[in-house]
Amino acid sequence: MKNLTLLHLAEACGGICHGTEEQKNRCVAAITTDSRKITEGGLFVAIPGAKVDGHDFIGQVMEKGALAVVSERDLGEVDFPYIQVTSSLDAVRDFGEYYLEQLGIPVVGIAGSVGKTSTKEMIYAVLSQKYNALKTEGNYNNELGLPLTVFRLRDEEIAILEMGIDDFGQMHRMSKVARPDTCVMTNIGCCHLENLKDRDGILRAKAEIFDYMKEDGHIVVNGDDDKLVTLENVKGIRPIRFGLSEQSDVWADNLVTQGLKGITCTIHTEKGSFEAEIPVSGQHMVYNALAGCAVGLIYGLTLEEIKAGIASYETVNGRFNIIETESCTVIDDCYNANPVSMKASLQTLQAGDNRRVALLGDMGELGTTEKELHAEVGTYAAGLDLDLICCVGPLMENLAEAVKKANPAMEVWHFSEKAELIQALPKLLKKGDTILVKASHYMEFTELVNVISEMTL
Repeated sequence: MKNLTLLHLAEACGGICHGTEEQKNRCVAAITTDSRKITEGGLFVAIPGAKVDGHDFIGQVMEKGALAVVSERDLGEVDFPYIQVTSSLDAVRDFGEYYLEQLGIPVVGIAGSVGKTSTKEMIYAVLSQKYNALKTEGNYNNELGLPLTVFRLRDEEIAILEMGIDDFGQMHRMSKVARPDTCVMTNIGCCHLENLKDRDGILRAKAEIFDYMKEDGHIVVNGDDDKLVTLENVKGIRPIRFGLSEQSDVWADNLVTQGLKGITCTIHTEKGSFEAEIPVSGQHMVYNALAGCAVGLIYGLTLEEIKAGIASYETVNGRFNIIETESCTVIDDCYNANPVSMKASLQTLQAGDNRRVALLGDMGELGTTEKELHAEVGTYAAGLDLDLICCVGPLMENLAEAVKKANPAMEVWHFSEKAELIQALPKLLKKGDTILVKASHYMEFTELVNVISEMTL
């Protein structure tokens, strides 16, 4: 890792470096907060948690070959070097900021209420046509995960960082680490309302991404979002807008669904137009492709390279990942859920073959209007061409009742517990069904995906 001596890291975080001069000038090979992932010559950052305190594993990681540790405690007379800090979490962020500064590569930061991961994957697919890129993996999109992602950088030419929040101040701190050259905003929807209160609050919190944006940076936003369209001039930078209207800088028309196999459209830019083949169905994927196109143009890709990147897009587990089994088609979209993404997934489910079945779980962090928002999704679902909706959880009862009220002919079931639904699945499902599985992450609906994938109908 470039220029990451213990002394440099201590200076970066304002910590005290303990050890001999020779030890202080050793370079760190890797940085981790997980004692199980320590490698030879690595730096272990001990973070105290609610259930597990990283300080308890300091002796263990040193035995595994760690170079040093970061500690909030005075470790006294020890035979290994360590950096003493006030806050280990703050130190991790400081390390990430310092390391990115040493690398000097462009950073694309992605924020928004819905679609951050799929947009990140699309931008990665596009930029990879020209650059050696690194992207956020899994759920490493929070205040701790962001710098841990940064520490994975080695020879990459560009970093694509997903940035998720649920309260004010978090994006500000992540922006300080990432200092993005390009800021992408997908949309402003109803999520994390417990802390952010309303969509205006969500916009303010997400807009903290601009706090440490580079002076000559770029801003890419969804021009069809009523909140994002109000961003007309940020630090003297005019946003590049994408959408389904000619009013946007990068826009699409001629949308034609190919069922669950994908969707095609014509994408228009100031550099020209091209026919795009998006290998995942849904209008939301067109927005992702447009964002990828806009970012690709910023970084000098040709339209042919952008087209190839869009066509190479691949889904990830839990993010509208289509699984073909011997009995049915499963749409694994159970990583997370909010009203906007739930509606988009239900709308896309209509493209499925044979019976179209939705297995839905509670959506979390919706604040005081959580019941009304579940009911709103239910009313929306009642107007779609679906055959069966099965709901799990106390909040989903509101969605089920709304469906029954708006469309009494639609078959709807509500279960208090996931186990009850699993027990009923053999009677509810039929061979050839297309089945959407979606809920907030805490509902652990991956279990449903696994059960259905192994069923014989």
